Amino acid sequence: MLHKTKGIVLNYIKYSDTSIIAKIYTEAFGLQSYIVNSVRSSKSNNKIALFQPLTLLDMVVYHKNNHGLQRISEMRCAEPYFAIPFDIHKTSISIFISEILLKTLKEETANQELFDFLFHSFHALDKVEKNVPNFHVSFMLRYSFYLGFFPEDVKSVWQHSLYKPSDAIIQYIENCMKHTYFESFASTNLHRREALDIIIAFYKNQIESFGDLHSISILREVLE
Repeated sequence: MLHKTKGIVLNYIKYSDTSIIAKIYTEAFGLQSYIVNSVRSSKSNNKIALFQPLTLLDMVVYHKNNHGLQRISEMRCAEPYFAIPFDIHKTSISIFISEILLKTLKEETANQELFDFLFHSFHALDKVEKNVPNFHVSFMLRYSFYLGFFPEDVKSVWQHSLYKPSDAIIQYIENCMKHTYFESFASTNLHRREALDIIIAFYKNQIESFGDLHSISILREVLE
Protein backbone atom coordinates (compact mmCIF):
# COMPACT_ATOMS: atom_id res chain seq x y z
CA MET A 1 0.00 0.00 0.00
CA LEU A 2 1.18 3.51 -0.82
CA HIS A 3 1.51 6.17 1.88
CA LYS A 4 2.43 9.85 1.81
CA THR A 5 4.91 11.01 4.43
CA LYS A 6 7.56 13.60 5.08
CA GLY A 7 11.04 12.39 5.89
CA ILE A 8 14.41 13.58 7.18
CA VAL A 9 17.44 11.94 5.60
CA LEU A 10 20.04 10.71 8.08
CA ASN A 11 22.53 9.00 5.77
CA TYR A 12 22.93 6.47 3.00
CA ILE A 13 25.26 3.66 2.01
CA LYS A 14 26.06 2.41 -1.48
CA TYR A 15 24.24 -0.73 -2.60
CA SER A 16 25.28 -2.29 -5.89
CA ASP A 17 26.64 -0.15 -8.71
CA THR A 18 23.83 2.40 -8.92
CA SER A 19 21.63 1.94 -5.83
CA ILE A 20 21.72 3.03 -2.19
CA ILE A 21 20.14 2.15 1.13
CA ALA A 22 19.01 5.32 2.91
CA LYS A 23 18.16 5.77 6.58
CA ILE A 24 15.25 8.22 6.79
CA TYR A 25 13.31 9.39 9.84
CA THR A 26 9.72 9.62 8.63
CA GLU A 27 6.71 11.45 9.98
CA ALA A 28 4.41 8.45 9.48
CA PHE A 29 6.60 5.46 10.38
CA GLY A 30 9.54 6.65 12.45
CA LEU A 31 12.99 5.41 11.45
CA GLN A 32 13.00 3.40 8.22
CA SER A 33 15.52 2.03 5.74
CA TYR A 34 14.76 2.47 2.04
CA ILE A 35 16.41 0.84 -0.94
CA VAL A 36 16.59 3.30 -3.82
CA ASN A 37 17.51 1.89 -7.20
CA SER A 38 19.42 3.63 -10.01
CA VAL A 39 19.91 6.80 -7.99
CA ARG A 40 23.66 6.86 -8.67
CA SER A 41 23.43 6.29 -12.42
CA SER A 42 24.30 8.89 -15.04
CA LYS A 43 20.60 9.12 -15.93
CA SER A 44 19.36 9.82 -12.41
CA ASN A 45 19.32 13.64 -12.82
CA ASN A 46 21.45 14.02 -9.68
CA LYS A 47 18.79 12.51 -7.40
CA ILE A 48 21.59 11.47 -5.05
CA ALA A 49 21.60 15.10 -3.85
CA LEU A 50 18.26 14.39 -2.16
CA PHE A 51 20.02 12.04 0.26
CA GLN A 52 22.46 14.46 1.85
CA PRO A 53 22.24 14.61 5.68
CA LEU A 54 19.11 16.32 7.05
CA THR A 55 17.47 16.85 3.65
CA LEU A 56 13.71 17.30 4.11
CA LEU A 57 11.67 15.11 1.76
CA ASP A 58 8.09 14.66 0.62
CA MET A 59 7.71 10.98 -0.19
CA VAL A 60 5.22 8.42 -1.41
CA VAL A 61 6.36 5.07 -0.03
CA TYR A 62 5.47 1.42 0.01
CA HIS A 63 5.27 0.29 3.62
CA LYS A 64 5.11 -3.20 5.09
CA ASN A 65 5.20 -3.64 8.86
CA ASN A 66 8.18 -5.56 10.22
CA HIS A 67 9.86 -5.42 6.83
CA GLY A 68 13.56 -4.57 6.94
CA LEU A 69 13.88 -2.63 3.69
CA GLN A 70 11.10 -0.42 2.34
CA ARG A 71 10.78 1.23 -1.06
CA ILE A 72 10.06 4.76 -2.25
CA SER A 73 7.60 5.32 -5.08
CA GLU A 74 8.03 9.09 -5.41
CA MET A 75 10.16 11.71 -3.69
CA ARG A 76 11.01 15.37 -3.89
CA CYS A 77 12.67 17.96 -1.71
CA ALA A 78 9.99 19.23 0.69
CA GLU A 79 11.64 22.56 1.43
CA PRO A 80 15.10 23.24 0.01
CA TYR A 81 17.92 24.58 2.13
CA PHE A 82 19.53 27.80 0.99
CA ALA A 83 22.54 27.85 3.33
CA ILE A 84 23.33 24.39 4.75
CA PRO A 85 24.76 22.89 1.52
CA PHE A 86 26.93 25.95 0.83
CA ASP A 87 28.12 27.02 4.30
CA ILE A 88 30.92 24.79 5.61
CA HIS A 89 30.01 25.58 9.22
CA LYS A 90 26.37 24.57 8.76
CA THR A 91 27.33 21.55 6.66
CA SER A 92 29.63 20.32 9.43
CA ILE A 93 26.92 20.84 12.03
CA SER A 94 24.39 18.93 9.89
CA ILE A 95 26.77 15.97 9.55
CA PHE A 96 27.39 15.99 13.30
CA ILE A 97 23.67 16.12 14.10
CA SER A 98 22.89 13.33 11.63
CA GLU A 99 25.39 11.12 13.48
CA ILE A 100 23.71 11.99 16.79
CA LEU A 101 20.34 11.01 15.31
CA LEU A 102 21.67 7.73 13.92
CA LYS A 103 22.90 6.80 17.38
CA THR A 104 19.69 7.74 19.19
CA LEU A 105 16.69 7.27 16.88
CA LYS A 106 15.55 3.65 17.13
CA GLU A 107 11.76 3.56 17.06
CA GLU A 108 9.99 2.42 13.89
CA THR A 109 6.81 4.21 14.95
CA ALA A 110 5.49 7.72 14.42
CA ASN A 111 6.31 10.43 16.94
CA GLN A 112 4.75 13.65 15.71
CA GLU A 113 6.19 15.93 18.39
CA LEU A 114 9.73 14.67 17.79
CA PHE A 115 9.39 14.88 14.02
CA ASP A 116 8.08 18.45 14.22
CA PHE A 117 10.92 19.43 16.56
CA LEU A 118 13.54 18.03 14.17
CA PHE A 119 11.89 19.51 11.08
CA HIS A 120 11.71 23.00 12.60
CA SER A 121 15.21 22.75 14.10
CA PHE A 122 16.79 22.09 10.73
CA HIS A 123 14.88 24.96 9.20
CA ALA A 124 16.35 27.11 11.95
CA LEU A 125 19.87 25.85 11.20
CA ASP A 126 19.43 26.88 7.58
CA LYS A 127 18.22 30.38 8.54
CA VAL A 128 20.21 31.25 11.66
CA GLU A 129 23.04 33.73 11.17
CA LYS A 130 24.70 35.04 14.34
CA ASN A 131 24.28 32.01 16.59
CA VAL A 132 25.60 29.28 14.27
CA PRO A 133 28.59 28.20 16.45
CA ASN A 134 26.26 27.40 19.37
CA PHE A 135 23.58 25.61 17.38
CA HIS A 136 24.72 22.00 17.89
CA VAL A 137 25.09 22.49 21.65
CA SER A 138 21.63 24.02 21.96
CA PHE A 139 20.21 21.28 19.74
CA MET A 140 21.60 18.44 21.87
CA LEU A 141 20.14 19.96 25.03
CA ARG A 142 16.70 20.42 23.45
CA TYR A 143 16.77 17.02 21.76
CA SER A 144 17.37 15.29 25.10
CA PHE A 145 13.82 16.30 26.10
CA TYR A 146 12.39 14.10 23.34
CA LEU A 147 14.71 11.27 24.35
CA GLY A 148 13.32 11.45 27.88
CA PHE A 149 16.27 12.78 29.84
CA PHE A 150 16.22 16.57 29.52
CA PRO A 151 18.29 17.93 32.45
CA GLU A 152 16.36 19.49 35.31
CA ASP A 153 19.30 21.80 35.91
CA VAL A 154 22.86 22.26 34.72
CA LYS A 155 24.25 20.21 37.60
CA SER A 156 22.51 17.09 36.32
CA VAL A 157 24.40 17.55 33.03
CA TRP A 158 27.90 17.97 34.36
CA GLN A 159 27.74 15.49 37.24
CA HIS A 160 28.70 12.78 34.72
CA SER A 161 31.72 14.76 33.57
CA LEU A 162 35.25 13.93 34.70
CA TYR A 163 35.68 17.39 36.16
CA LYS A 164 33.67 20.25 37.61
CA PRO A 165 33.24 22.97 35.02
CA SER A 166 33.92 26.62 35.68
CA ASP A 167 31.14 29.07 36.42
CA ALA A 168 31.56 30.40 32.86
CA ILE A 169 30.85 26.96 31.34
CA ILE A 170 27.84 26.47 33.60
CA GLN A 171 26.52 29.86 32.53
CA TYR A 172 27.11 28.96 28.89
CA ILE A 173 25.08 25.74 29.19
CA GLU A 174 22.30 27.65 30.96
CA ASN A 175 22.26 30.18 28.10
CA CYS A 176 22.00 27.37 25.54
CA MET A 177 19.07 25.91 27.46
CA LYS A 178 17.07 29.11 27.80
CA HIS A 179 17.78 30.99 24.56
CA THR A 180 16.23 30.19 21.20
CA TYR A 181 18.34 29.12 18.23
CA PHE A 182 18.22 32.68 16.92
CA GLU A 183 19.21 34.50 20.13
CA SER A 184 22.94 35.09 20.30
CA PHE A 185 24.87 35.34 23.55
CA ALA A 186 28.47 35.65 24.66
CA SER A 187 30.51 32.50 24.07
CA THR A 188 33.99 31.30 23.14
CA ASN A 189 35.48 28.24 21.49
CA LEU A 190 36.53 27.02 24.93
CA HIS A 191 32.96 27.32 26.20
CA ARG A 192 31.63 25.28 23.30
CA ARG A 193 34.35 22.64 23.46
CA GLU A 194 34.02 22.00 27.20
CA ALA A 195 30.23 22.19 27.19
CA LEU A 196 30.00 19.74 24.29
CA ASP A 197 32.30 17.28 26.10
CA ILE A 198 30.03 17.48 29.14
CA ILE A 199 26.83 17.03 27.13
CA ILE A 200 28.25 14.07 25.19
CA ALA A 201 29.23 12.44 28.51
CA PHE A 202 25.66 13.11 29.68
CA TYR A 203 24.28 11.33 26.58
CA LYS A 204 26.65 8.40 27.05
CA ASN A 205 25.45 7.99 30.62
CA GLN A 206 21.85 7.85 29.45
CA ILE A 207 22.32 5.73 26.30
CA GLU A 208 24.54 2.69 26.81
CA SER A 209 25.16 2.08 23.11
CA PHE A 210 25.98 5.71 22.28
CA GLY A 211 29.70 5.16 21.68
CA ASP A 212 32.13 7.61 20.10
CA LEU A 213 31.31 10.34 17.58
CA HIS A 214 33.40 10.24 14.41
CA SER A 215 32.27 13.63 13.10
CA ILE A 216 33.24 15.66 16.15
CA SER A 217 36.86 16.17 15.07
CA ILE A 218 35.78 17.71 11.75
CA LEU A 219 33.17 19.83 13.49
CA ARG A 220 35.75 21.26 15.88
CA GLU A 221 38.29 21.87 13.15
CA VAL A 222 35.72 23.87 11.14
CA LEU A 223 34.14 25.81 14.01
CA GLU A 224 37.30 26.57 15.94
